[in-house]
Amino acid sequence: MSEINENLEVNETVENSTVESAAPEVKEVVEQPAEVVEEPVAVEEVAEEVKEEVVVVAEKKAVAEKPAVAEKVASAVAEEEFDWDAFEGKKPMSGSTSKQSMTEMYDNTLSILQEKECVDGIVISMNKREVVVNIGYKSDGIVSVNEFRYNPNLKIGDKVEVYVETLEDKKGQLTLSHKKARAMRSWDRVNASLENDEIITGFIKCRTKGGMIVDVFGIEAFLPGSQIDVKPIRDYDIYVGKTMEFKVVKINHEFRNVVVSHKALIEAELEQQKKDIISKLEKGQVLEGTVKNITSYGVFIDLGGVDGLIHITDLSWGRVAHPNEIVQLDEKINVVILDFDDEKKRIALGLKQLASHPWDNVSADLKVGDVVKGKVVVIADYGAFIEIAPGVEGLIHVSEMSWSQHLRSAQDFLKVGDEVEATILTLDRDEHKMSLGIKQMKNDPWSQIETKYTIGTSHTAKVRNFTNFGVFVEIEEGVDGLIHISDLSWTKKIKHPSEFTSIGSEIEVQVLDIDKENRRLSLGHKQLEENPWDVFETIFTVDSIHEGTVIDLFDKGAVISLPYGVEGFATPRHLVKEDGSHVKMDEKLEFKVIEFSKSAKRIILSHSRVYEDVKKTEDTAKKKAATKQTAPKSVKTVKDTMEKTTLGDISELAALRTQMEENEKK
Repeated sequence: MSEINENLEVNETVENSTVESAAPEVKEVVEQPAEVVEEPVAVEEVAEEVKEEVVVVAEKKAVAEKPAVAEKVASAVAEEEFDWDAFEGKKPMSGSTSKQSMTEMYDNTLSILQEKECVDGIVISMNKREVVVNIGYKSDGIVSVNEFRYNPNLKIGDKVEVYVETLEDKKGQLTLSHKKARAMRSWDRVNASLENDEIITGFIKCRTKGGMIVDVFGIEAFLPGSQIDVKPIRDYDIYVGKTMEFKVVKINHEFRNVVVSHKALIEAELEQQKKDIISKLEKGQVLEGTVKNITSYGVFIDLGGVDGLIHITDLSWGRVAHPNEIVQLDEKINVVILDFDDEKKRIALGLKQLASHPWDNVSADLKVGDVVKGKVVVIADYGAFIEIAPGVEGLIHVSEMSWSQHLRSAQDFLKVGDEVEATILTLDRDEHKMSLGIKQMKNDPWSQIETKYTIGTSHTAKVRNFTNFGVFVEIEEGVDGLIHISDLSWTKKIKHPSEFTSIGSEIEVQVLDIDKENRRLSLGHKQLEENPWDVFETIFTVDSIHEGTVIDLFDKGAVISLPYGVEGFATPRHLVKEDGSHVKMDEKLEFKVIEFSKSAKRIILSHSRVYEDVKKTEDTAKKKAATKQTAPKSVKTVKDTMEKTTLGDISELAALRTQMEENEKK
């Protein structure tokens, strides 16, 4: 029996099960006290039965790694006789081993455990809900299978770490936790993984912004979306619930954040693949690849471990608004290598180069002057590009869209998608360039300008633009003319054409001159009416007085509005009224014409001269009357004097004469 206590790792459950599973006769004897047993049983018979039952129990409870213990139990029971009196304490047990020593030997087979510590155990059984773990204690512990979902390959016999929560709960069960054990050791293991560049296993729990949450050693680590794979991930959800291998790439100890990467595991291998692939590349080589990513500027192609870029301009000979018009994701296509950089691992690819250039298929009979049809594919301010065949385009400059000299934006004439007919103006097959024109589809209005717009004829035109010296008008599309500011009105002094008309309005004009070579017309507006200055010459004669209104007043004078719509001008000194004050704006007064020029269309006026000349006339009349009265007296005086005068009185006569001359002057 000493060998049983020395080698068998048994627990209280084993002891109970031994009694429960024993033969009925043995069970009855064991359960009853010694003094109640009426019929003693032979020790040899009991020992034999106990031996058989213990062997059976030992075989059932022994684990795979302890077969020797079961054999020793069976042999020990067979060799020694079992003394029930000694076992029940009625007398000392026979043999060299006491009950106390047997108990000590049994206890030594059990592990010494404490609560709240981490230990290693062996998985001895598992089902869909629980995992049974043997940690060398008198009973086995049970752990929920959910705590092992990060490790779907868990099997019986695996070594796992567990945390002892309680040695014995209310049901007498050993309570273990694998999750807590992982959490306690996780930071040490994570740091060790980073330092040693180890590959670890993690369970992807869920998605989060920018990536995934991964359970690593019980810690929630962050897996960025860019670190899941070397190729862009379009569906993150397919990774949720998977167990994958990772590398720890960053740890923030302050915030206890861990960043892992799956991409890092395959980058090293891919880097070597890239080198091998690039070393075999040649310009002009055609390879098959898979469309990996599509951007607005081009398409990335996976060439089997290395990526290349097809720029949008190399997708097609024609216009491409977006690459997805040509290719789709995951599509397999053939591409040609245009260029590559060994150091930067950049590969430029082309797709359109696999097809012949569209200009090579342009008809050899096509020549300048031919009319072609096409569709507007691009519009710019300076013109429009017309596609007459896939990949074959021509430019219609805005100046070739209309015979008008007023250049406008191409959007005023065409829009993308319009079908147009145009004339070929230039054709360069070597440079793959063609210029077109659509105004040539109409007759040039200047070809028959003399017959259509004869000098002296009147027409209606539209005001297009102003300058300081005149107005530009358009009689019809392509036929423009200029009305000089002096030809706008016979009577008004116009400082700027905007005072007379406005842009966009219509105006009647008369053709004054034609310059066909420079495509210019001289036009007039006032010529539509007779020249009123022929009449004004007879009305506004010099010294004639007319009523006028001051319509403009400035430092150098004033503009006076006269009857018949004509205007005159008066200088400041001619604007003084009789009382000495100056005329005011909008004041109506009489003005005298002091100068009239038909050629210069100028009338000079004066208000001051009106009352000055009246006063002067009155003064002159008074002087004449005074002279008539004083003349007879002077003659009589002279006669009287002459009768009495002697030669000595001649001086007095001279003085009298002088006085008479002064009176006449006054």
